[in-house]
Amino acid sequence: MVTFLVVMVLLGLVAGAVARLVLPGRDPIGILGTIGVGIVGSFVGGFLGYVLFGKDLGEGALQPSGVVGSIVGAIIVLALWRSFSGRGISRAPHSRRYARR
Repeated sequence: MVTFLVVMVLLGLVAGAVARLVLPGRDPIGILGTIGVGIVGSFVGGFLGYVLFGKDLGEGALQPSGVVGSIVGAIIVLALWRSFSGRGISRAPHSRRYARR
């Protein structure tokens, strides 16, 4: 059990870091947030693998995935987090907020 948790944290760190490299931008989430994005991304990747490929039907729909699935899931989680928090979208100078009157 302890080994599983350590592997999940390390995999979460790697997947979250790769996701932040693929989707550049400022995210004030720190290393714990990066690990969290990676761990949640691992479960999202496992769910997508279950839905798309129908593998591991005996383990259920919510399961940790491999490295590639974790990275893909972490990218999806980070993109969704940015879209819901309004952080990933840069405001253009011609938007309403900056419009001259």
